[in-house]
Amino acid sequence: MTPRCKLAILALAVVAQAAVGRAPTALSLSAAQRQAAGITIGRAIRIELPVRTAAFGLALDPRPAQADYNAWRAAATSRAAAAAEVARLRKLYAGGAGASLKSLQAAGAALARSAAEADAARARFSFAWAPIAALPAARRRRLIDAAVAGTVMLVRADLTGHLALGDPPRTALVDVDGLEVRGRVLGLMRTAGGAQSVGLLVELTGAPPGFAAGARVPVALLGAPRSGRFVPRAAVLYGDEGAFVYREVPGRAPTAAAGFEAVKVRLLMAHAGGWIVDGIGAGDEVVTHGAGVLWSLQGLGGQSAADDDD
Repeated sequence: MTPRCKLAILALAVVAQAAVGRAPTALSLSAAQRQAAGITIGRAIRIELPVRTAAFGLALDPRPAQADYNAWRAAATSRAAAAAEVARLRKLYAGGAGASLKSLQAAGAALARSAAEADAARARFSFAWAPIAALPAARRRRLIDAAVAGTVMLVRADLTGHLALGDPPRTALVDVDGLEVRGRVLGLMRTAGGAQSVGLLVELTGAPPGFAAGARVPVALLGAPRSGRFVPRAAVLYGDEGAFVYREVPGRAPTAAAGFEAVKVRLLMAHAGGWIVDGIGAGDEVVTHGAGVLWSLQGLGGQSAADDDD
């Protein structure tokens, strides 16, 4: 008997079951019918993986960061010196030791100018390099020096199509000619990228030789781990109420045919040719191959999640 004939007989059996009032999600098949339809079952494995988000990376030139930081430090030093001069002249003027009111007022004006310049320099650095500015002073200085020396790379990772982001990821994988180099996400940048996107600053230690400023590379951002059960991509179907899989319902009698029922699941993330889903129990046996046949036999039709690239 040809496979087409077997499937036709199987379809007639399903129609007969529906005619006697069986629910469309409770489909009973004998072992022979399951074999004819090419249906296989298996237990979904529990797995925990970090959320992986694709981004586009740009290796940054660290010299602007160094220039902005040095300007901030120089302005802060000038402000401190001007404040010390005002304090000295005020003490002399109060004690009648030769300091005039005019010189005290001139020193106060110089302090105001120095303070304005220091505030502007700090704001310029903090806006352009917010993740670095948020670091402790010693760590900030070491990072900038290492970036200028070339022992650390600064990479901006942009999430195209996103203008807002919840909790930023902690780790990034920078793809350099197929090598995934692990980096630390320092924080969110305060300027949007060229494609109107959220940007994150990544600190990359031990980059391969030749990887230099201006290089554009793929980046994978790793968020908080998510746990669920892994199923093959072909096991997940998508209907009017969302994603679902078929779960086996054993027959009550040893010789009774096993049944299959649709179970709604929540897609957590795509992984290794399949999906990590939520909604399947530890002891559930799900249809890993042939789920589309069951769906078509029930007359539901629609789209399989295996067709989704996302």
